Amino acid sequence: MTARTLIGSLLAMILCAGCQQKAPTSAPAGKPGGKMTIAVIPKGTTHDFWTAVHAGAKAAADEFGVDIIWKGPTDEGKFSQQISIVEDMITQKVDGIVLAPTHGQSLKAIILKAYDKGIPLTVFDSGADVPEDKYVTFAATDNYQGGVMGARALCKLIGGKGNVAMVKVMPGGVSTMQREKGFCDTIEKEFPDVKLVDEKWGYALREKSQAAAEDILTAHPDKIDGFFGSNETSAVGILLALKQRNLAGKIKFIGFDASPDLIAGMKEGVINGLVVQNPFKMGFEGVKSIVDTKAGKQVPKRIDTGVVVVTPENMTQPEMAKLLNPPKVRPG
Repeated sequence: MTARTLIGSLLAMILCAGCQQKAPTSAPAGKPGGKMTIAVIPKGTTHDFWTAVHAGAKAAADEFGVDIIWKGPTDEGKFSQQISIVEDMITQKVDGIVLAPTHGQSLKAIILKAYDKGIPLTVFDSGADVPEDKYVTFAATDNYQGGVMGARALCKLIGGKGNVAMVKVMPGGVSTMQREKGFCDTIEKEFPDVKLVDEKWGYALREKSQAAAEDILTAHPDKIDGFFGSNETSAVGILLALKQRNLAGKIKFIGFDASPDLIAGMKEGVINGLVVQNPFKMGFEGVKSIVDTKAGKQVPKRIDTGVVVVTPENMTQPEMAKLLNPPKVRPG
């Protein structure tokens, strides 16, 4: 090899190395072509509420050209499983996480870990016991107000006097506990002639919610004028219990969230109203908030996704019908 050839080879190697050093370093990690990947982690994956959240997240992913990983616990009570999922996403070094904490306190450490690892995280649906500077935003219903609306609707149905009962969801679930508090506070402050005679946990399962409602009916025979269920599973449990006891349509009943069973119950006249959220918007805004953050845009610390009371009288109105039947991504 001549000296000129040797010098030429060395120059080529140096230029090639320089090109490698100038390769983009800001592309999201682990994604071919630099496409951003966002993990969306719900409380569960089977209820209609979460399938609508999934549809909203997917719509945002399609609009903004990002990938999502949709993964959650098999049911809403398994917060340790949800922690493991978040841990796995941190290990994978996803570009962002959109999380609905199953338990406000138990998810605290893993949320803080994501922050320490530099992974932006948005909390949606249900709050967590972490400082607001540790997450991007909180996209959710005003759940306390949802409980207020549920109490007012139920108390109006029973004429402002009588006995009511409530099937709650599970201890530690921030969103549902806020609804339940809003319900109780409103009865105490605004309806002195209405008494909350019983309240039991359904633990986010239909069968346990049905058992809770039946226990209430057994303990207070002929004394319950109205029922409130603070989420889909608790409302379905009450519905099943009332049908089992041949009390469907005889006891006033306000539920929370929408599903085919609950919509059918309202059409049948068994359910007098549903406090309805906008899960599609939660999923969309959750993904969008991560995209905006990665682009350096300012994201508000609170995104209120809205809540309304749907009744048999207004359920066919276009805006209400859309909330009752949002787009969904079915499991599998």
